[in-house]
Amino acid sequence: MSTSGLMSAMRAAGRQHITVSTLRTAPAAGSHVFRIEEFTRVREKTANGAAVLSSPFAVGGHDWRIRCFPNGRLKDSEGHISLHLQHGSHAKTGDVTATYKMSILDKSWEPSCTQIMENHRFETDDGYWGWRKFMKHTDLDRDKYLKDDCLSVLCDVTVDLGLRTTDEVAAAAEELNSEPAPSEPHHDLHLAEAADVMIHLGDGQRIGAHRWVLEARSLVFKSEIALAPTTDENIAELRVDGMDADVCKALLRFIYTDSPPAQLEAAPATTVEQLLMAADRYELKKLRAACEEALCKKIDVSSVATALALDERYCCPTLRKACMRFLSSPDNLEAVAASSDGLEQLKTLRPSVLLDLFDKNMPLSEQQRMLRTIRLVWDQSDKGW
Repeated sequence: MSTSGLMSAMRAAGRQHITVSTLRTAPAAGSHVFRIEEFTRVREKTANGAAVLSSPFAVGGHDWRIRCFPNGRLKDSEGHISLHLQHGSHAKTGDVTATYKMSILDKSWEPSCTQIMENHRFETDDGYWGWRKFMKHTDLDRDKYLKDDCLSVLCDVTVDLGLRTTDEVAAAAEELNSEPAPSEPHHDLHLAEAADVMIHLGDGQRIGAHRWVLEARSLVFKSEIALAPTTDENIAELRVDGMDADVCKALLRFIYTDSPPAQLEAAPATTVEQLLMAADRYELKKLRAACEEALCKKIDVSSVATALALDERYCCPTLRKACMRFLSSPDNLEAVAASSDGLEQLKTLRPSVLLDLFDKNMPLSEQQRMLRTIRLVWDQSDKGW
């Protein structure tokens, strides 16, 4: 059972104030792709024993480089590509143990010809270790590996940081579940010292989180974190635009606790709408459904047209059904159309949405009222219904 699942089970049993500590190995992992353009030309101009180097990249507080010898590192490896990993910060960071693997990416960007080095100890300045005969030149199929004559080498590095006992996830969940006092100003939220993702919002605020939690709960977060730049401390700097701090915190509360916000139904409709958009963006179906249910209970004359527009964009069948039920009353439809904001919203909808409201089984007088209101919207629309 995951830590968040354990805490949810404990809370369900009536234990509200819970802390959890976990003893685990504390590896730090990262990946780097080294692309060598015009590889055929580079190989022709590079002698046996000469290397080309990637830019430095940081994993686990250490600097690394990929060393590629296009014509082999030593005389016995002529006719091969040699690949090595270099520890580039020994003078500053000291000895380190790392597991690493290298692969040649094929034209579909899938790893191929993978080699792995388990728990290697880097103990010298500029030490580099790897494979002298990683791949024969004759096996380097141009059609398979050299996309536009570019060789792409993927290196995955996992640095052993030793055994650590941490309670950061418990602390994070505890903080996320505690609502700030109404008078408390917005401030930077760092979930724990061990946070390894920093979310930068458009308004300049920052929120700390944990990579493994976000990646486990959302494939979208996993993809965005993989592409995010990292600091020297291996903290992913993730920029999230179009989301305010309150919505982002509510999103993280759900991710850490697997529970929608307790006060969702009491929150303003605009806040719930934004949270639904965020849940859709990060493919959190359970949170999305909870937001949709909460919006259904907020439908009134001032919000129904906006809710229908939300369905048009995000396909919310439950919300649409509730809106149609509300608007099927001629009194409600007339009231929405009578307000300038409501009329403008109705005019943005597809004609079929309003035509679906017409029920041949309703009394004739109500049919006539419904048709008059639909025609009013129709006549004022500039979309050429």
